[in-house]
Amino acid sequence: MRERIDADRRVRTIADLAQLAGVSPGTVSRALAGKTLVNDETRRRIQALADEHGFRPNQMASRLRTRRTGVIGIVVPLGHERRQHLSDPFFMTMLGHLADALTENGYDVMLSRVIPDAGDWLDRVVDSGMVDGVLLIGQSNQYDAIERVARRYRPLVAWGVTLPGQVHAAIGTDNLAGGRLAGERLIARGCRRIGFLGDIRAPEIRLRHDGVAAAMAAAGLSEGPVQQPVHLASDVMEQEIAGHIDRLVGQGDGAATIDGIVAASDMIAMTAMRVLADRAIMVPDAMPVVGYDDLPLAAQAVPRITTIRQDIATGARAMVDALFARIAGGEAGSVVLEPELVARDSA
Repeated sequence: MRERIDADRRVRTIADLAQLAGVSPGTVSRALAGKTLVNDETRRRIQALADEHGFRPNQMASRLRTRRTGVIGIVVPLGHERRQHLSDPFFMTMLGHLADALTENGYDVMLSRVIPDAGDWLDRVVDSGMVDGVLLIGQSNQYDAIERVARRYRPLVAWGVTLPGQVHAAIGTDNLAGGRLAGERLIARGCRRIGFLGDIRAPEIRLRHDGVAAAMAAAGLSEGPVQQPVHLASDVMEQEIAGHIDRLVGQGDGAATIDGIVAASDMIAMTAMRVLADRAIMVPDAMPVVGYDDLPLAAQAVPRITTIRQDIATGARAMVDALFARIAGGEAGSVVLEPELVARDSA
């Protein structure tokens, strides 16, 4: 029993393992880190001794030495959608791709859902000392706050829009072009009075609305889309959409104010189609609907949703690549992905 206690004691620190291996503590540290400065034979011998005695390097001490935490913060700012949940299908899809890419590169993830009640909400995240970099899923209505922090903190990348002169790196779809594709699809079906369901305080959604307006103007339609605010929080979305549809479609004389709908997201589109079905308004015959995102639910809804595809997987990889480049001291700018119309049954 005495020999076992002594053996356990010998391998509690790198110095103990170094004594056991007959090398310096620095050699052990470099060998366990996989550094090429240690020859293969020595590295294998040290690793075998570490495995034999169940030795694991002190990760906290290593992180203190390198001034790295090994953690990336994924932050969801909800400035304009305070009641929205992380269970939202878009968040979950994006989060899954980001987490996969980060963990495959040896990083842990710290997830934060932030209600920006104070102007320094992002400062508190980047100055916490808990993360090596930050990925933002969306800019919400916090564009100015993100720009301010990005001027002094480089390992920061957002999913969202890229505007002229922008400081922070953003990865996202050309939302103006995506909105235009959605508008053109409805116009090609004969729609002339298009309703837009979404909260245009968020820059991405505003651009989607503006794209629909551009398509209508190009088609010679003097009036732009009939914009109706819809929050992305699931507990109020259906009620809001029902109110809008009752006002715009369920007129007493049977005349409809709109004859087609562009939804700012697939969730809004799917909810709108359910509201229309409850009122015996057929999609697409009486009211074609176009969504946005091309989440998996778009292909599973009945009818299947015609939508504008954002390549979320490619976008997530681009976000992680840009963040790692910035952590390493390199340059990485914004990336704008091209949207794609996915034609299905709803329009």
